[in-house]
Amino acid sequence: VPAPATLPTPGLCCGTNTESPLLQCTLTGRWKNDLGSTMTIGAVNGKGEFIGSYHTAVTATTNKIKVSPLQGSQHHTNQKSQPTFGFTVNWSFSDSVTVFTGQCFVDENGKEVLKTMWLLRSQMDNIEDDWKAT
Repeated sequence: VPAPATLPTPGLCCGTNTESPLLQCTLTGRWKNDLGSTMTIGAVNGKGEFIGSYHTAVTATTNKIKVSPLQGSQHHTNQKSQPTFGFTVNWSFSDSVTVFTGQCFVDENGKEVLKTMWLLRSQMDNIEDDWKAT
């Protein structure tokens, strides 16, 4: 997940939740992808909302990478064990925002895995450059 949050395969985020040993997929915890980016998600409230932080290991900018805040929502109808979710990362070190959407899965070995797609929007100085912003 190109700049600032590039993940191993375009549109794919693979991580493991190191804090939840349950066979049910739980977003709460610390996640790490194949490139070393880490994400921490706090408790999901009764409305399915959560906050956390994202520390990318890769970027296309020359700015110093900083931990960035995220906020999101998990679909919790019927308390599904492999929920869908979405979240937004507001990058602390660049004029861009990335939105992620995905699903939490439990694989055949009981490992929790997040599969996501993402879009990054960079700030442009004028409307003529809008075409290259996303």
